[in-house]
Amino acid sequence: MSILAETRFPARLDSLRPALGFVSSLAQTQGFSKKRAQQIELALEEILTNICNYAYKGKEGNFGITCRLEAGGRLVLEIVDEGTPFDPLSVPDPDVTAKMDERQPGGLGIFLVKQFMDDVQYRREGSKNILSLTILKEEQNKNDSP
Repeated sequence: MSILAETRFPARLDSLRPALGFVSSLAQTQGFSKKRAQQIELALEEILTNICNYAYKGKEGNFGITCRLEAGGRLVLEIVDEGTPFDPLSVPDPDVTAKMDERQPGGLGIFLVKQFMDDVQYRREGSKNILSLTILKEEQNKNDSP
């Protein structure tokens, strides 16, 4: 596994565009299709928006993104923040079969992240929340199979 790139941004909503552009550009240079890069962007936008809005509870903070390439061309993104401990995978999936007015609020964003990404893992190390997203190229992607 080799690190392709690492970066840090202030945990503010105005950091979203440069952070998403950074990862999308990197994914495309690694041979991921535009469609797959857009899925990565959508998932990452959800995660980063939550960090910016909730992780630091009104205080200043940062988030980091590390991009690694693994065997088979798998891209692994690690998103790290030092905000309030929170495992987004602990949120139950929403009932997407229920009518809109019957659904409980929340949980749809991380549900979509899990749908777009091939693997999502969370761990807490010391003061850090670390969310790992694994993305396969299209020919291997579970979401693009017929």
